[in-house]
Amino acid sequence: MVAGELAHRNTADTVLEDPEHGYGAARTASGRISVARQKEVAPPGLPFNTVQLTRLDEALTLASRATGIAFSVYLGDLGNDSRDRAEELHATIPDSADAVLIAVSPGKRRVEIVTGTESSRRLTDRGCNLAVMSMVASFKEGDLIGGLVSALRMLADQAGHAPRR
Repeated sequence: MVAGELAHRNTADTVLEDPEHGYGAARTASGRISVARQKEVAPPGLPFNTVQLTRLDEALTLASRATGIAFSVYLGDLGNDSRDRAEELHATIPDSADAVLIAVSPGKRRVEIVTGTESSRRLTDRGCNLAVMSMVASFKEGDLIGGLVSALRMLADQAGHAPRR
């Protein structure tokens, strides 16, 4: 609490809004004006901090480098038809035939893995389903980044080393 006088009073001895500082301004004994402000909730930012982004980047890089498959992750709203939207996103990846997209829509609780024509030869549907189940288990525990990293490792293990050309 500040010991001092209120910055502005009207005749009814209530605080008026200070045009410069708003409600909650008080002049302290030293002459300083102390202003109380309502705490504002910070707007939502990125879902991952720097350390988590580094983990995800490392997992993507290692999986892609080891397998020769371009792995990508999409996190966001996939709309009502999540599979069609995930396939549209996959098509935008350069050389999408040799690519895999892991698309996650947390708000709709949807996970899609889309493989290209070439990458699907090395990643079976069963292997992709196991990766999805692993992600879902982590997501239920609130570990979004852990689920993505685990799925990338599982898919890379299943795909094996990049074929020599």
